[in-house]
Amino acid sequence: MNLALFDLDNTLLAGDSDFEWAQFLIEQGVLDREVYEAQNQAFYDQYKAGTLDIHEFLDFQLKPLSRHPRKVLDQWHGEYMKKKIHPMLRDTARALVDKHKNDVRVVVTATNSFVTAPIARLFGIEHLIATEPEHRNGEFTGGVSGLPCFREGKPRRLEAWLAVRGETLRSYEKAFFYSDSHNDLPLLELVSHPVAVDPDDKLRAHAASHGWPVMSLNT
Repeated sequence: MNLALFDLDNTLLAGDSDFEWAQFLIEQGVLDREVYEAQNQAFYDQYKAGTLDIHEFLDFQLKPLSRHPRKVLDQWHGEYMKKKIHPMLRDTARALVDKHKNDVRVVVTATNSFVTAPIARLFGIEHLIATEPEHRNGEFTGGVSGLPCFREGKPRRLEAWLAVRGETLRSYEKAFFYSDSHNDLPLLELVSHPVAVDPDDKLRAHAASHGWPVMSLNT
């Protein structure tokens, strides 16, 4: 059996779910536009440049979750899915996921599980490895639980997930990982079948120099 790992933002999705969640909250008046919009864009630019401080970003992204009851957050998330996520879905991405229907499929994303779990379900992907927001008694604290699923954290979180299953990457005949970002090189370099999907310039150059396949989901 094979293992199929998928990055989410700008890979399966034609956009960034983390960035759009903050934009959604700004548009709803939950977050102050003047304060948060520039910060949101700055963090996104840092991510693309490879200079993002993940803990600083998570403090920005997770704190708003602690200010509202989970019931209200879930209601907002339903609206966010309709307004922000559905327009980012592509038939080509669904076809890629479906190509691996007989494999073990996992979304591996730096974006937190509150935002991404419903998106993974939308793709019919059975497993999710994501940054985990800390919660107590069902409500979010604004902190992060455990190791963020970012850069070197992605292979470490994957290895821990496999260990719980009594497996390693060697348990699989092939292990695919699809990603657009040079931030994912630690995991791309670990799997047997790395695939660059609409890659950024750094990843495109790395893929070319290592003979990795490059594909596009843009139609």
